[in-house]
Amino acid sequence: MSDEHNVRGFKVRLDRAYHLDFHLWVQSSEGDSVRIGMDPLGLETSGTLSQLEFAAVGTIVARGEPFGTLEAEKFVGPIRSPLSGMIVASNAEAMASPGICERDPYGEGWFVELTPFDFDGERDQLTEGTVTLVAAFAAKVDDYRRQGVLAE
Repeated sequence: MSDEHNVRGFKVRLDRAYHLDFHLWVQSSEGDSVRIGMDPLGLETSGTLSQLEFAAVGTIVARGEPFGTLEAEKFVGPIRSPLSGMIVASNAEAMASPGICERDPYGEGWFVELTPFDFDGERDQLTEGTVTLVAAFAAKVDDYRRQGVLAE
């Protein structure tokens, strides 16, 4: 089975967990850290990215609190952390050229790396597992289409 799935026209990588309300993915990285980036649905609904800023390395963030800001065609605002932890790396290339996030959201377009304080305790806030993830992502796309956020 491939680790990538097409869900209602959006690529979803199955090798990571998602915070569907924040449109962020979380993938285990080196050591105890996780890498965080934006899913293609979040990128599509935000429009063309013009600017990204991420918190400095060493910054402590709580789940739901901003770790950065995003300026795009249809959205300007905070990027909220899917987990509590400390920022241990940020993607300078994405800040310098935000378009990389649109071209390669699951690869070079990552946002930050974070060492979670309680990954096991907060993991239930994330969506993962092929069946659950595909169904939840499809429901989110369908909901956005009903609301007129996405074209049919």
